Amino acid sequence: QVQLIESGGGLVQAGGSLRLSCAASGRSFSSDGMGWFRQAPGKERDFVAAIAPNGIDKFYVDSVKGRFTISRNNAKNMVFLQMDSLKPEDTAIYYCAADVEGDYRLPEYWGHWGQGTQVTVSS
Repeated sequence: QVQLIESGGGLVQAGGSLRLSCAASGRSFSSDGMGWFRQAPGKERDFVAAIAPNGIDKFYVDSVKGRFTISRNNAKNMVFLQMDSLKPEDTAIYYCAADVEGDYRLPEYWGHWGQGTQVTVSS
């Protein structure tokens, strides 16, 4: 059974940093894209970042460019999201995703999801 488990969320003041981790089990995702989405209360699940299997090609939503960094460790079947210079508008539940077939910016093209981890940024 495939599982994605996120960790590292929490409460932080504006300008602070958090590092999210996602550990995958049940199969290897070393040949698949992995990514992060977020969902604020009352809003849709939005794309944040994605990383290709090679770990080199990375994609970000404009609002986090220069502040967030996605990375992966294929040997450990993990993906990470380093979040710096956090803003109150970054507050959301953050979801790890794996195995995309199609437009990586759209949640419906991702095959596996974690349960989410809450990130709250206070002003």
